[in-house]
Amino acid sequence: MARMNRPAPVEITYKNMRFLITHNPTNATLHKFIEELKKYGVTTVVRVCEATYDANLVVKEGIQVLDWPFDDGAPPSNQIVDDWLNLLRMKFREEPGCCIAVHCVAGLGRAPVLVALALIECVNFIFLKIIQSKISSQNASSIQGFQRPPQQLLHSVKACVSAFLKCVMGICI
Repeated sequence: MARMNRPAPVEITYKNMRFLITHNPTNATLHKFIEELKKYGVTTVVRVCEATYDANLVVKEGIQVLDWPFDDGAPPSNQIVDDWLNLLRMKFREEPGCCIAVHCVAGLGRAPVLVALALIECVNFIFLKIIQSKISSQNASSIQGFQRPPQQLLHSVKACVSAFLKCVMGICI
């Protein structure tokens, strides 16, 4: 059986958020995978594919492993999106600059989608605060009760992220 070439891990940093997008290890490659996680200071691993290794060995190294699998080519469920965003809020508030690793089978589809959602959520929030500030400065009563847009907006953005990754970056998801 031919050995599949896997892409190198990719670190994405934005403000106080750090992500490591990677492929899944096997029990045979787990030691090297753990070394890579430690090199980047990963505190949490989110597995979005079926398990291919014993997570207990990663946990023994002080790294939390969360299993949130979803089908390749499909968007994550609303529950996974909510859990993901809650994890990010908690981790990056408690440990600014920590690194969260996300992996799927090859590190090209599901894992980058979750990281893209995180970045969209952050940029959306910043963009909306700028809009709020701009409008409020012109008419203080025009935005009373302005809040972050409903979660449905974020969930509907998943299709745009998928299309962006597929068309612009040449990544098949």
